[in-house]
This record gives sequence, C-alpha cells and structure tokens, in this order.
Amino acid sequence: MLHHVRTDDEYGDDAKLIGVYPSYEAAAAAVTRLPDQPGFWDHPSGFQIDAYPLDQDHWAEGFVSVLALEE
Repeated sequence: MLHHVRTDDEYGDDAKLIGVYPSYEAAAAAVTRLPDQPGFWDHPSGFQIDAYPLDQDHWAEGFVSVLALEE
C-alpha cells in the first residue's frame, strides 16, 4: 500500500491512500512518478510504503460505539 502523509498545522496529519500495488517495486515506481504532482512536491518525503497481507480479514471483531458521559 502506498500512502502520502503530510503534517498540517491546522488539521494535524493528512493521509491519502495513493494505491495498492502487487509488489514493493511497483509501489516504489509510483513514488518516482508522483513527486512532481501538485501537493506532493511540497512534501516529497511524505510517501510511505507498507506491506498488507491479502486474502484475510483485517477487522473481524466488529465495532462498538462509545458515548462520552457528560459531567
């Protein structure tokens, strides 16, 4: 998976999923193609490549909403 993350003073981290690629090499090739695009050229070190296992559930526990109690 290829993400681009930049830190914004107003909003904190701004992360964008760029794409999911079949190999590290394919994701790295995308990194070489994108730095000249608007927004990326201001934050060229924001690209992150992470491995992500396929063919398995990644959030199998469901989810629960938690309400804050008022004091």
